[in-house]
Amino acid sequence: MVWEIGLPLRFPVNLSEHPTDSELAEQCKRGNLRAYERLYDLHSARMKSLAFHLVGNRADAEDTVQEAFLKVYRAVGSFAGASSLSTWIFRILINCCYDSLRKQKRLAEKPASRELPSDPKLPLKVGLQRALEKLNERQRLVFLMFEVEGLKHSEIAAILEVPEGTSRSWLFEAKRELKRMLTESST
Repeated sequence: MVWEIGLPLRFPVNLSEHPTDSELAEQCKRGNLRAYERLYDLHSARMKSLAFHLVGNRADAEDTVQEAFLKVYRAVGSFAGASSLSTWIFRILINCCYDSLRKQKRLAEKPASRELPSDPKLPLKVGLQRALEKLNERQRLVFLMFEVEGLKHSEIAAILEVPEGTSRSWLFEAKRELKRMLTESST
């Protein structure tokens, strides 16, 4: 089905072992399937993790990542290089997560149940998950991107299209609010 989208697929032999963002973008623009595979290999695990934390379950997270890569495939020709390729991809992913959440709200009165990993420290994880769900969206997103995914504030700021100081401020607010909620729930 990929060939129906518009770009002809090519399988060139020479894609460097560690291509830069600009090399990958250029190869993707040329329809190089190996470049798309490399892009997926580089970013899919982190994208699935972030999507899982945003949409709440693995199946929707995987669907959202696939949708994001499809949008990347369709729009790579418009990638101007003003930001890094990974920043652009994560911005697309976040928009796809928001679309998925809106769809979930339309389909059900109550939000979809969230999967929680099994772990000996489950009560703490359950408490943290519930507290994260109560944070406002921007604080939760910055917290997840920084603390869970390990992105830098400069990357988060670029993805969310806000100043770096705003990213830092939202993270500070998120941590303060999480601490307050977890302290209240333990008493």
